[in-house]
Order: sequence, then C-alpha cells, then structure tokens
Amino acid sequence: MPLNLPTSDSLQKFQAGTLYIVATPIGNLNDITFRAIETLKKVDIIAAEDTRHTRLLLSHFNITSRLISCYEHNEIESARGILEQLKAGKSVALVSNAGTPTVSDPGYRLINAVIRENIAVVPIPGVSAAITALSASGLPTDAFCFIGFLPSKKPKRRERLEELSGQPATLIFYESPRRILEVMEDMMATLGDRQAVVSRELTKTYEEFLRGTLSELIAELSSRKAIKGEITLLLSGDTVDKPVCYEDIQSQVEAELKKGGTGVLALAKKFSRSTGISKNKLYEKILELQLMMEKEPDPKKPDLKPSEIEKGENTNG
Repeated sequence: MPLNLPTSDSLQKFQAGTLYIVATPIGNLNDITFRAIETLKKVDIIAAEDTRHTRLLLSHFNITSRLISCYEHNEIESARGILEQLKAGKSVALVSNAGTPTVSDPGYRLINAVIRENIAVVPIPGVSAAITALSASGLPTDAFCFIGFLPSKKPKRRERLEELSGQPATLIFYESPRRILEVMEDMMATLGDRQAVVSRELTKTYEEFLRGTLSELIAELSSRKAIKGEITLLLSGDTVDKPVCYEDIQSQVEAELKKGGTGVLALAKKFSRSTGISKNKLYEKILELQLMMEKEPDPKKPDLKPSEIEKGENTNG
C-alpha cells in the first residue's frame, strides 16, 4: 500500500503577519530542516536570543532576513515592537541559540502576548536537546518530566529535588559542567542512588553518553581533570514500590474476619505472601484485631437494658 504522504500543494502555506517558532541545530548544522531554512529566508524579521550567535547560522545558509534581539532581559520590551510589526503584516521568526525556542529559553512571554492579540503562531519543529538525550538514554520514555535548570543555590536546589522525589517519570535536567558534580551529589542525598545518564556535547564532535548509577557517574566525572560542554542529565523516576505496612491492609483483614471461615494463622500466611510483611507480625496484629472485634457489640442485636431483660425472662416464665 502506498504511503499517504502530503504533496507540496497540501503543505502548510507561508503566511504574512505570523510568528514562526523555528527550531535550530544544537550543534550539528546538518540537523536543520529544509522547512526551517525556507522559513528563515522568507520571513521579514528574525528575533534571536543572541544575534551574534544566530548571525553565524544565517551566514552559513546564506539567509539575509533582518535580525533583531529578543533575549530574557529585554523580552517584554521586544515583544511590543514585534507585535507592532506583526500587526503591520510583517512575518517574524523566533529562534534561540540552539534547539527549540522557549524550552528553557526566553520567548514564552512574547508568544503569550501574540496569542492574546489573536495573531497566528506557527511552530517549525526540529531538534531539542531534552528529547535527543532521552531518545538515546536507555531510560523509560513512556513518561518523562522536563525540569530544565535547577536553582543555583544548594538549599533551594535540594528543596526542588525533594518536590520531585515521588515523581515516577524519567526526569530531564539541563546543567552546566561547572555545577554538574554538586548537583548530582544533591540528587544522591535527596533522591538516592538512582540510574542516571549524563549526555554531553550532543550532536557535536565530542558527543558522549555516560550511563550508570549516580554514584558511578559522580566517581567517573570526579576522576576527570575537567568537565566541558553543555550537559543534559537524565534521572530514572521513583519506580521503587513503597513498602506495605499493616495499616494499609487492616480494612481487608477486618473484612476477612467478619466473613469468617478462615483462621488467624491462615490469614496471616495469606497476607504475608501478598504484602511481604512478616507472618509472625501479621499473626499478632490479626489476633489483636479479632479480640477487639469480639468485644465490640453486634449492631444487629438490640442493646437491651437490664429491666427489659428481666421483663423478657418473666414473660417466658
């Protein structure tokens, strides 16, 4: 059966007065898409996180569109000017230094302002360091949580890690080579010795993946004279089953006792197999519960007063 591929006529048309969110390479220039190049050539304005960095990319692909600055500290001010251009019918492309704009990069304030003005926002998809690292990590990909950069100060960083301690999904972080060791040590202290992957210099000449437990990776990186390059750090989620305690199953035990027909020892064996709790401990707890239940009044029987009991006895006499 032939593939139902789109033809050139059915592809999304280029539109004036539109904001394009254009992903760019994270290291290897060959990773740029044909659509990204075409869009950057056609737009009237390219808003860049760092114009010096983006100018090198544009020069490589002979792109001559007008280049302006839109970085974190001038984003709100830049957004006003870009909105005016869009309202005037100009097309604008937003790019970051590398990867997909707004993913741990500035841009969401601009996009939010554009959306509020009912102006079209069109994504031009491409590379993202987070997804690139995840795809080759070997960690579960069915659920993942992108965190980005952790706080630079240790107390705040540990507080954030504590918040993530019960997250079952694979965790994805960006980190600088200067702080990577202290960040991993904080992870060890708060999250335990989990499986981790350090991906470094993705798509570049010295691309590297280090896989192992946090303690193993800390030992490996500590042995190096220097750690260089941009780092994406991935951490396995909290997949360890929490231990079951007696209180978790007490209602089930009580239901079994009320049902009757099964002795205390048999119940202790049954619940020990399903929970891993000690049989002897369960026997003591179940026996204690049984005695308490026997002392409780039966709600089905009327709670007669002594005078009513005597009256009943006289009637029968």
